[in-house]
Amino acid sequence: MVKNKTEISSTDISALVVHGIQEKKGNEIVRLDLRNIHSSVADFFVICHAESSTQIRAIADSVEEEVYKATGQEPSRKEGLTNAEWVILDYSDVVVHIFKTDKRAFYGIEDLWGDAEVKFYQSA
Repeated sequence: MVKNKTEISSTDISALVVHGIQEKKGNEIVRLDLRNIHSSVADFFVICHAESSTQIRAIADSVEEEVYKATGQEPSRKEGLTNAEWVILDYSDVVVHIFKTDKRAFYGIEDLWGDAEVKFYQSA
């Protein structure tokens, strides 16, 4: 059932994103709550990684499907699907980062937002 968009909070969208990642066995799922950081660009970052480009694309598709089924919303921007080493899905208040394992370690997004509240999730 699609909720009215005014009923969908960034917290709800981040939960849908996490579920989409879990469905495709994304690794080390982390949600950074950026709402109390004045210079943040979103309410939440949801971050995970995968071993292959194929899995990265599958995770991105799963996230899009979960969010769309519940909200009717598509990401306002999608980046990185061609090379699938770092895919970004931008839902305005929720930004999803899906990395290839080595790229996640290299860029260290979590370290850049050290003041954020962090929540860890298990893969399904």
